[in-house]
Amino acid sequence: MKRMMMMAVMAATMLSATAQKTGKLQFDKERAQQRTLTMPDGQTVNYKAYERLYYVTNVEDSAYQYMNVYVPEEANQKTPILLRTYVGGYMAAAAAEPQATDATGRALKEGFVVAIPGARGRNSTVDRNGMTIYTGRAPRGLLDLKAAVRYLRLFDKQMEGSADRIITDGTSAGGAMSALLGATGNNPAYDEMLKQMGAADTKDDVYASICFCPIIDLEHADMAYEWLYNCTNNRTRPLSNEQAVISNELAATYPAYLNSLGLKHPETGEPITADNMRGYIKQLLIHSAQLAKDAGADIPDTIGFTFSETPQMGTPPLNGVTTQPNKLRAAAQLFNQSTPGRPFTLRKQQGEYITNLDMETYLNYVVTTQPLKTPPAFDALGVAGAQASGENEVFGDTLGTSVNFTDYSAMRNGGQVSDEVKELVRLMNPMNFVGARKTDVAKHWYIRHGARDRDTAFPVPVAFATKLQNEGKNVNFLLAWNRPHSGDYSLNELFEWMKSLTK
Repeated sequence: MKRMMMMAVMAATMLSATAQKTGKLQFDKERAQQRTLTMPDGQTVNYKAYERLYYVTNVEDSAYQYMNVYVPEEANQKTPILLRTYVGGYMAAAAAEPQATDATGRALKEGFVVAIPGARGRNSTVDRNGMTIYTGRAPRGLLDLKAAVRYLRLFDKQMEGSADRIITDGTSAGGAMSALLGATGNNPAYDEMLKQMGAADTKDDVYASICFCPIIDLEHADMAYEWLYNCTNNRTRPLSNEQAVISNELAATYPAYLNSLGLKHPETGEPITADNMRGYIKQLLIHSAQLAKDAGADIPDTIGFTFSETPQMGTPPLNGVTTQPNKLRAAAQLFNQSTPGRPFTLRKQQGEYITNLDMETYLNYVVTTQPLKTPPAFDALGVAGAQASGENEVFGDTLGTSVNFTDYSAMRNGGQVSDEVKELVRLMNPMNFVGARKTDVAKHWYIRHGARDRDTAFPVPVAFATKLQNEGKNVNFLLAWNRPHSGDYSLNELFEWMKSLTK
């Protein structure tokens, strides 16, 4: 085993050295290895493996800056490519092999080419003359993934799979990376950095993005968290007096940002603001719970839902005030979950219809399933004596220093966010690029956030999905019932969606 590991390291070093010596990216089709993957049902999938494909010529960290590509037997030049990132917590992720139990193995079984790039992260380091240098602080992890996309485009004609049909997939911080790959295609803000890395001089837009519980919009995530969960303070979320003040102050800052987005209900065109966002989220949760109930799930009435034996037309209006019938469409028509334009009533399969939801009761229920983060949830460094969060490290420097990245937390610590850090924050937020000039945003999106996932607040993915829809993108969005912070679930549904895009 040790001999094999040493040989792999030597091979990686030689490939990296070759790329740096020639100044050219390399792909050798003859290096393919034949492999077999056994699926949970016992079926075997035969495929070719192209591994340790360095996607930049100026390799700074040879442990991460390469990609593995896996090609099933039936693949050709038109086969879609699933690009799966295993980034989590904004930490480094090495290129991996396909897993039988997640989307990578399923993709091979379904005939997709699978690309699994490594990427640097907030914890990746190299030794330079006895000094530890952090190689993956923002936006380097994203740049690595963009370089991987460019590599696939550069060698599109030599390699099976269509670089025009790349579908990205990631969970949590990986969901954020998938969202960024989908939202920032070909934006010139990254070009010079990619050039310095020795990435291919080509495009980096993708066809579609799969985002499970994406941790995005970090500069506003603390506000959204307290705005949504403030109602649980001192009921199911114990806080100190200082933390309660911080929660209230942050909650008060979110409405101005939310209102500035100019979001509109995807079906009715009604403006979505701080006054009715909770009503919008309530519609989505009712829809999710009804889908689960129709499938046989037991939805208790102790967590805020109201039931009726009588079918209800439409859903409660966003502002909670009764308006004329059918002003708003039914919750199940949100985000293309049913055929738009048809009359709709909730289906009766379990003997009851879900007609309403008390949001405060439901949010307190969510808190009982997993304790909330203390305020501020993300930019915690130095606030009320808190240690640095992972996000504070993301925007730190190459020496390992962590920094505040929001105006609120920096002010609390008697400072301010530097222009340099503000630019890094901008580059790591997909919300900033949807609708931006000189940007090719993916046409298709599959976004999931668990209905009891508290790692970021519901308004964050809801606002992102809504903004994409308002820009005319095809968005399949769901607050997946009873799901915690997790990804690559409901694979049958996911691959039906993927195959519908790539027929």
